[in-house]
Amino acid sequence: MVLRCAVVGSGNIGSDLIAKIQRSPELEAKLLVGIDPDSPGLARARKAGIEATSGGVDVLLERAGEFDLVLEATSAAAHAANADRYRAAGLTALDLTPAAVGPFVVPAVNLDLVRAEPNLNMVTCGGQATVPIVAAISRVAPVAYAEIVATISSRAAGPGTRANIDEFTETTASALERVGGARRGKAIIVLNPADPPVIMRNTVFCAVDPAVDEAELVRSVRDMAAVVAGYVPGYRITAGPLVEPGQGPGGTTKVSVFLEVRGAGDYLPEYAGNLDIITAAAVATAEKLAPALTGANR
Repeated sequence: MVLRCAVVGSGNIGSDLIAKIQRSPELEAKLLVGIDPDSPGLARARKAGIEATSGGVDVLLERAGEFDLVLEATSAAAHAANADRYRAAGLTALDLTPAAVGPFVVPAVNLDLVRAEPNLNMVTCGGQATVPIVAAISRVAPVAYAEIVATISSRAAGPGTRANIDEFTETTASALERVGGARRGKAIIVLNPADPPVIMRNTVFCAVDPAVDEAELVRSVRDMAAVVAGYVPGYRITAGPLVEPGQGPGGTTKVSVFLEVRGAGDYLPEYAGNLDIITAAAVATAEKLAPALTGANR
């Protein structure tokens, strides 16, 4: 049995989710939910043979028994308003906004720990790119401080991304601590207006114990990057890990890792790796949840 998915939000992220779900043998896109009757995303879905409605989540909730999973691709405020309604209807939700209503999930790191929760938060694009690296460093040595800088093309930052920038930095920093294992985390986002557009680039700085085993740390980070690339093919380390003893705060060892994320080009352009990584992570999570959810609901 395939997992019956409803996507809420007919913008860029919702449209890319639909494209990725259509490629998955474990998932089926049953409904796309929007609020604008003239939405191009709704029109594209209908052309692809997928039911689409501009009636909002009320339509979805009236037919809750027809779906196994909701993927929310709207805004932090919208998901905060909808989360309790999904739960009351017995629907499991994957939240692609920075609302952080439920526990964070980064599929390469902690899915097995939170998979039974009814509402899972996909953190942010920067979190999906960088939390795995911090977690890989944390499993080798305690991370006293982790700082990430996510640079994305301004063309890949739509109204939802821009409206949620404060939530982005707060949610990502929190995930660096709660999922990545850092004692303290900080996140920065940069919208680059360059033309032609730049692809997503991420920098990770960590302060670790000076006694860290460098070879083990490098191996851990590269192994983790390979896991992420398994569901985000455009994810790769461009430099590092660079290990610099005594260069971190208070004489700690500074570890630097430089990453890029090139989009798969399903619906979004390749430079929009920031959007691609969160939709790819959501689909990977949904596929891993599929056996339990299809068995529970049918």
